[in-house]
Amino acid sequence: MRLTGHHSITRRLTLLFVLASSAVLLALGMVIASAVEQHFEDLDMEVLEGKMELTRQTLLMLKSSDELAHIALQLDHPLVGHHGLEVMLIGTDREVIFATSNAHFAPELLASSAVLHPYRPELWRIASQTYRAIAAELATGLADRPKVLAAVAIDTAHHQIFMRSFLQTLWLFVAGAAVLTGVLGWVAAKRGLAPLRAMRDHTQGVTAQQLNQRLALDAVPMELAELAESLNAMLARLEEAFRRLSDFSSDIAHELRTPVSNLMTQTQVALSRARSAQEYRGILESNAEEFDRMGRMISDMLLLAKADNGLVVPHREIVHLADEVLAQFDYYEAVAEEKGLQFELAGTGAVSVDRMMLRRALGNLLSNAVRHAGANTALRVTLSAEVGCISICVENTGDAIPAEYLERVFDRFFRVDPSRQRRTEGTGLGLAITKSIVLAHGGTIRATSANRVTTFSILLPQIPEVSPGLALG
Repeated sequence: MRLTGHHSITRRLTLLFVLASSAVLLALGMVIASAVEQHFEDLDMEVLEGKMELTRQTLLMLKSSDELAHIALQLDHPLVGHHGLEVMLIGTDREVIFATSNAHFAPELLASSAVLHPYRPELWRIASQTYRAIAAELATGLADRPKVLAAVAIDTAHHQIFMRSFLQTLWLFVAGAAVLTGVLGWVAAKRGLAPLRAMRDHTQGVTAQQLNQRLALDAVPMELAELAESLNAMLARLEEAFRRLSDFSSDIAHELRTPVSNLMTQTQVALSRARSAQEYRGILESNAEEFDRMGRMISDMLLLAKADNGLVVPHREIVHLADEVLAQFDYYEAVAEEKGLQFELAGTGAVSVDRMMLRRALGNLLSNAVRHAGANTALRVTLSAEVGCISICVENTGDAIPAEYLERVFDRFFRVDPSRQRRTEGTGLGLAITKSIVLAHGGTIRATSANRVTTFSILLPQIPEVSPGLALG
């Protein structure tokens, strides 16, 4: 029986209990029936062998053919009290010498058994009766008839009646036991699955507003502990995802409110009275800046959404890091000159990465370093090879990042000093995007800050593992 589909676990366990117990009881019944049958055969053989020995001794004591004619008197007396016991003697010419009243055995059957299977028990079916019989060739004390064929058989009707009654009782007992086992199995399954129902009831109370609930591991059986741990881990992931989604929604609403408010204010002011073409042009240019900032923010949000779902997969190629860093230095050279910054590069190295994604990550780190570096300081990039990976360190001197903020600098829209003007701070997603790019390449990134020196360190594997997915568009 295939227990699949939408059956409940309780029903499946109950059916399994019934099948298992029925199979065990049937097997036990068959073993007992076989043992009883063997016992009956052993009892019959004890009687048959005894009577065969009596017959053999009687034949050996014969002195003349006249005594053979009266052998019935010698054999009938020992058979008294043995109901169903039959004896038959025939000569080698198949002539019946002696036979009890119900010994209607075919002489050919007797002769065949006596010659081919002497003393081996066989079942003979005569009309509606079944006999267990043994046959053998016996010696006599007569010179003119030295051997005769003898068969001793016993009626097995009383054995068959007992076995039919026994098997009938066995089937009734198995049926009753199956019903009882089904009831007990159902009760046991219901009680055994109570912890699962308790887990179900507990998880039904989990909502988006109550994701902090957890299953008590010490209150579930050992077999369900792993399931409870998996559910708790899932709830923890859901809670973290909902928290991030809530924070992200709040942050993006807060971040978009400023440019949208600026656009509305400038538009309303522009429409409040007639203005010259030059004034309208200035307002439109200011609005274009806000739209550009909003467009970059939305693009960055889409990239981070793809990264959160594992859809950012690099198109890898061999990239020489020193060349990319120098290209970034050239890009930020004008800004660095305004602040009196000096760019420094140490080391070299090559990795298999997505060139455009690496440029964006390096650009975000350098942009952040230039923005927060003190005037007339050095901005240093160090490339070095470590065990199985390449290290990229971007270091600048300026205001240090408090230790409690080091882990949060990669969060979206996080700023160490929220009082700074957002117009000059970018979208607030640069470091979050950099972290996503590094993670997509199988690397790690961390930040350290002490003694006014802040360092962002990237570790990229030299032989990255490439997994299928959607490429960054």
